[in-house]
Amino acid sequence: MGGGAAQLLHSPVYASEFHQLRKSGERLGRATGIRALCAPGHSRGSFRANPLVNSHLITHEAQLNVGPILSNRRAKRIHFGGHGRANKSRIFCSADNASEFIQLPSEFSPELIRISGIDTDVVYSEAGIEGLKILDKDKVRVPAEEQFSPSSNVEGNEERIGDQYKSAAVAAAAGVFDVAAERKVQDNGHASEQQEQKVELDQEILESMENQEAAAALIGSGDETKSLIEQMREILVFAGPALGIWLSGPLMSIIDTAVVGQSSSLELAALGPGTVLCDQLSYVFMFLSISTSNLIATALAHKDEAEAAGHLSRLLFISLFCGVAMMLIIEIFSTNLLQAFVGVKNYSIIPAARTYVQIRALAWPIVLVGMVSQSASLGMKDSWGPLKVLAIASGVNLVGDIVLCSFFHYGIAGAAWATMASQYIAGLLMLKSLGDKGYNPLAISVPSWSDLSHIMKLAAPILLSMLSKVCFYTLITYLATSMGALTLAAHQVMIGVFSLCTVWGEPLAQTAQSFMPALIYGTNRNLKQARSLLRTLIVIGMVVGVTLGCLAVSVPWLFPGIFTSDPMIISQMRAITLPFFLSLMMTPPTLSCEGTLLAGRDLKFLGYSMASCFLGGSFLLLLCNKLGVGLAGSWWTLVAFQSTRFVQSYTRLSGPKSVLADEPLSTGVDAIHAKAA
Repeated sequence: MGGGAAQLLHSPVYASEFHQLRKSGERLGRATGIRALCAPGHSRGSFRANPLVNSHLITHEAQLNVGPILSNRRAKRIHFGGHGRANKSRIFCSADNASEFIQLPSEFSPELIRISGIDTDVVYSEAGIEGLKILDKDKVRVPAEEQFSPSSNVEGNEERIGDQYKSAAVAAAAGVFDVAAERKVQDNGHASEQQEQKVELDQEILESMENQEAAAALIGSGDETKSLIEQMREILVFAGPALGIWLSGPLMSIIDTAVVGQSSSLELAALGPGTVLCDQLSYVFMFLSISTSNLIATALAHKDEAEAAGHLSRLLFISLFCGVAMMLIIEIFSTNLLQAFVGVKNYSIIPAARTYVQIRALAWPIVLVGMVSQSASLGMKDSWGPLKVLAIASGVNLVGDIVLCSFFHYGIAGAAWATMASQYIAGLLMLKSLGDKGYNPLAISVPSWSDLSHIMKLAAPILLSMLSKVCFYTLITYLATSMGALTLAAHQVMIGVFSLCTVWGEPLAQTAQSFMPALIYGTNRNLKQARSLLRTLIVIGMVVGVTLGCLAVSVPWLFPGIFTSDPMIISQMRAITLPFFLSLMMTPPTLSCEGTLLAGRDLKFLGYSMASCFLGGSFLLLLCNKLGVGLAGSWWTLVAFQSTRFVQSYTRLSGPKSVLADEPLSTGVDAIHAKAA
């Protein structure tokens, strides 16, 4: 690389173009491992960066050959020393060892003074940082007619260069940039020379690499694909504690069911609608949990702790607001909601159900805050901290149930107080755990409209998905209430066991959400390893599903006395054994696939897919109810619901539109050229 400064394309980023082309840029990013572009500076010019990485204006008098720089997260500052005014120059970039990546031209003495917080990536050509090659089969380029020569005062020439200046921004905002080593564009009058350089550059890029995996290797694709045994070991290390976390909620409910069922069949039936308004309704807010885990895992995959802390503070506020709102709604309208749910035939269970619901409603704020805190820890790949917290909470709930229900005979009210107290303990300890990690749990910030818009783009499809699942399970319980108190009691026991067993698949989904973002979007992007991880998760899910199904069906046949001694209830529990087994068997592999879709942010598909499953399942449920099939019809519909979820998600992940597919760049190139034109 010579001492003279290369005349590189100077591109400010226009926010409107960035937002309009962001989707194309993300597709190109998945194919190249590059998420966003910072355009290069040049002699006596200014450096303007993509807003996605939040860089700042840079000016430098000295002619520094800094070359093009790519970043995929919030960039940091590097100070350089040198002759003249070069010691005041600044550039935003990154490297594990910046001295290996960033150089001053030969006429300066490159003396690196200080590097602070470097945590992003630099891509540079073998010829030196003066040129950049993103080596892949397909490549978007800035056409020759849209190139221009930056003069010594670019700011004064913005009006003159006009659309050419803006067209370069379009290419930059989309996430791809072309710069040839030692390219010099003297002025707009050398069209033939520019065209010749463009052809040479395109040919060089097309011939430079055979496949995308080599491109990933250029930017550091990470380790080779791990063996199945090693992947399973890593999954179990994370998913083992995570299993305890997911077991906590259903375990609390099953404890309530077992204790209450020993004293009163009526109160056992009342737990059906009661848990719907307390537990199943809380699953609607799983969009907060999944959004938290996804956003924080992605930010940390980019090594941006400040962004992770920002997401956490805003989501804590949203969860607190939603929790207070739900507490007020349930306390005020609990009787109306229960009357609408149970119907006229079962008004006898409303007083007991109302007592349970109103006590449990007091915990809504801490439940949602704790949900976000727990997901934040999981997004940080910490599953042991939340497990310890929830182990304490479950112990409190168990002791409380025994003392209040068995000794003081408070019945369903005692179970509610014990569960509510354990949820407050869990939430407060979860916030303390975040503080131990260096995050201030009290630093809750009100999100701006732009923050809410960004969160809702992620959360809305998840909310649609969760609403579809919750409404489907609620409809099953609602139809069970029309079959009489004994049938409802049998359903309550079986759905409680089902919920307890299905959470064994949740750690697989959480593993995908915690580990997949780094493989799909991170600096060590490796789609081959991501696909291998998915296969491993599905295999584990199938094994877990069959095992759980075999264990769970033993409950109505061998241990029904744990929940009830009523022979009529036990008989109805045994009647649905086969669909109960099949629905459980399908759940863990389904959750593995859906967790991968969430990690890859294929959210619209997931939301629409779940909505279609809900509509089809609801039709079958209503049809079975009208035909008088009974409780078995509802559970066979559940089998169809779970099977359809698995088929749709697996087909999506194995198809050409999968987030794990090696997508060619041509799809993004067409969009960018169309926009530039």
